Amino acid sequence: MTSMTRTQGERTFLHVLINTALANLTTSFLWFALTFWVYLETRSVLATGIIGGAYMLFVAFGSMLFGTIVDHHRKLRVMLLSGTVTLVAFSVAGVLYLLMPEPMLLDLGAPWFWLFGAIVLGGAVVEQMRNIALSTTVTMLVPDERHANANGLVGTVQGLAFIVTSVLSGLAIGQLGMGWTIAIAVALTSVSLAHLLTLRMPQDVVELDADDTARGVDLRGSLRAVLAIGGLFALILFSTFNNLIGGLYMALMDPYGLELFSVEMWGVVFGAASTGFIVGGLAIARFGLGKRPIRTLLIVVMAMGALGALFTIREWWWLYASGIWLYMCLIPAAEAAEQTIIQRVVPLSRQGRVFGFAMAFEAAAAPITAFLIAPLAEFWILPWARSSEGSAALEPLLGTGVARGIALVFLIGGVVMIIAAALAMLSKSYRQISASYDAAAPPDDVPPAASSAVDVAPAEGAGWDASGRPERDQSPSRSSSDGGRAPGPR
Repeated sequence: MTSMTRTQGERTFLHVLINTALANLTTSFLWFALTFWVYLETRSVLATGIIGGAYMLFVAFGSMLFGTIVDHHRKLRVMLLSGTVTLVAFSVAGVLYLLMPEPMLLDLGAPWFWLFGAIVLGGAVVEQMRNIALSTTVTMLVPDERHANANGLVGTVQGLAFIVTSVLSGLAIGQLGMGWTIAIAVALTSVSLAHLLTLRMPQDVVELDADDTARGVDLRGSLRAVLAIGGLFALILFSTFNNLIGGLYMALMDPYGLELFSVEMWGVVFGAASTGFIVGGLAIARFGLGKRPIRTLLIVVMAMGALGALFTIREWWWLYASGIWLYMCLIPAAEAAEQTIIQRVVPLSRQGRVFGFAMAFEAAAAPITAFLIAPLAEFWILPWARSSEGSAALEPLLGTGVARGIALVFLIGGVVMIIAAALAMLSKSYRQISASYDAAAPPDDVPPAASSAVDVAPAEGAGWDASGRPERDQSPSRSSSDGGRAPGPR
């Protein structure tokens, strides 16, 4: 945070953040391991592309349901539900692995492979419900002027989980095998869930408007909340640019790395490169995002496109590793920019659905590119690039090596991303969302939040506003200029 003095809400937020980091570590660990295991055993880019695309597709379809659940229930209960579902899914996957011979599970033409993968992915995807809830707790527990800093801390702990899981996943698959890897994931999920049961959060259910009581996938409510803020839908489109190239990385980054390194070394290299998450997250936590987060977002997206175009331009391990590190440095800024804007301009009672809608929309971009690129790479681009004709054509631009076809895909994707972000910066919607963000700024004379113990909840009938202060008798209907502060509980 920008100050050494933390409010009660900020201290509570840090407790929740640490627990979420442990949960994210667990799901990422098994997700990475599944991708490594499948590619090493099958050497199929198509299989890893489908798995990666399916993960994002699950996220896209589930996120709006998750957002509705977050808006209608206490955030701690949502996190407990997410952890329980993940534990059950990983346990079922473990039983299936014990009952089925490994060659049968790895048969891409058999249903068991896809069932096993779907169960693991389902347990990982439901973790997104916890992440949506975490984003809303920033609004509940952290003062508005520190939202960007809190979102930077979120990026930092995600980076820590990313580093640990990438290293451990490679070591676990290389040294222990998939069976013990699943057992470790089940044990870590149990620890996370047990720790979550010890936490307390303030009363956080907000009173909904009369037309916001829909259950299930509240598509109409999500659209209404998004369209009510000038330029907000465009913001979601801007953030989607990052996911377009993300689909390319999802399908091809691990195969490229595994061509350069052994599985154990690739896990270590990717983990070391992922320290960029920590650097980028800490930079945002310290310095924030500036007065125009949307401008910061688009500049970051253009930088990501440049990195994506250049970090495989030669088949040098150090170029690939350093490019990934720089890319990871930028991810927390891109994510924090979108979250900071939504947390200010959207009322808390609708933030779950807006975050869920944004996650669904943005996640849909990655499987589209992954599903398109994986078969194209498998059956056309890679064979052509490895032929004498293709190698000669690519050598002046991309040099030589066995993975020049993947490098060509990264180059084209990066250039497209730069152009798209530059055009977005010139659009009318860019000016609209900037104006909406400025209009929703809280008054300068708001007094700082009081500090108290972490586990002290407000009295029944009192809620917590966005600064962590108890409040009473708030109107349930809030305009965007309220900065997303929570009304009183239902």
